[in-house]
Amino acid sequence: MESICLILLKGINMKVLVTGGCGFIGSNFILKMMKVHPDWEIINLDKLTYAGNKENLSVVEKNKNYKFVHGDICDKELVFDLMKDVDYVVHFAAESHVDRSILFADEFVKTNVLGTQVLLEASVKNNVKRFHHISTDEVFGQLGKEGKFSESTPYDPRSPYSASKAGSDHLVRAYNHTYGLNTTISNCSNNYGPYQFPEKLLPLFITNLMEGKKVPVYGAGQNIRDWIYVEDHVDAIDLILSKGKSGETYCIGGDSEIKNIDLTHMVLKSFNYGEEMIEYVPDRKGHDFRYAIDFSKIKSELSWFPKHNLSEGLEKTIKWYKENPSWWKPLKNRVISNITKK
Repeated sequence: MESICLILLKGINMKVLVTGGCGFIGSNFILKMMKVHPDWEIINLDKLTYAGNKENLSVVEKNKNYKFVHGDICDKELVFDLMKDVDYVVHFAAESHVDRSILFADEFVKTNVLGTQVLLEASVKNNVKRFHHISTDEVFGQLGKEGKFSESTPYDPRSPYSASKAGSDHLVRAYNHTYGLNTTISNCSNNYGPYQFPEKLLPLFITNLMEGKKVPVYGAGQNIRDWIYVEDHVDAIDLILSKGKSGETYCIGGDSEIKNIDLTHMVLKSFNYGEEMIEYVPDRKGHDFRYAIDFSKIKSELSWFPKHNLSEGLEKTIKWYKENPSWWKPLKNRVISNITKK
């Protein structure tokens, strides 16, 4: 018998509220879903903070099934009004940059914890059929040289950002247990690809090199991360919405572990540069040593696996930034001006 979730996804009246849809992963999700699910009606609620950009979705803004709403997920009246008749909520909206969380922790707690609670409460009151929460592998803390994070890994957040995301994860589970809200959570490794705001490592390195500037590497660059091309992440979310089980968490990884210094050399090589373009900078406070994801659960239960290896995804990403300087150049100025205003 076909699952209720899958029937809903096939329905022509599927109404989906996406929060933070003008951000990096959210905009990639909307663009892909409007191709593979043309019958979906998507409402994009975004506060348009410095990292949100309506231009990411310019190709769909005139689509009759797409609606943009400029607003804050902490605005209870607005959220409750938008949630009427919504089938699914896909919650991307979050403050997400670790360095900024160290400087401005209060913003992260407000948006990531309080904002999530507002969305959950509105979902319960309006009988939303599925609430999917996008989280991060950083809630698990850090790994040594061995092992990987999985759905059973204890939480051990080590920055204001990861602590605020851990808090939101726990709220989602609480609303599933206490109120019976149909929820799913995904914890994903480091994303990269088109439309990523140029404060993050890869777009910062790529755009710096395009401008003839050096790339900043924390410490000796020995920290290890697992990288996933954003389209692979989006495909995983789509599968979780259609086949994922209520109350479950799914870890999503790219199977691409690499030291920061080795990734740096990959990017430099793509631009025919060498060590001379690296600027070593003091390490970040509380810098986690290693993240890695065991995604065997989503692979075995939902038949998902990443389609892009790091070399392929990086090549596509560099190509996109080279072809879209008019998109990223104004945004780099936002990074500087926004921090200066603080």
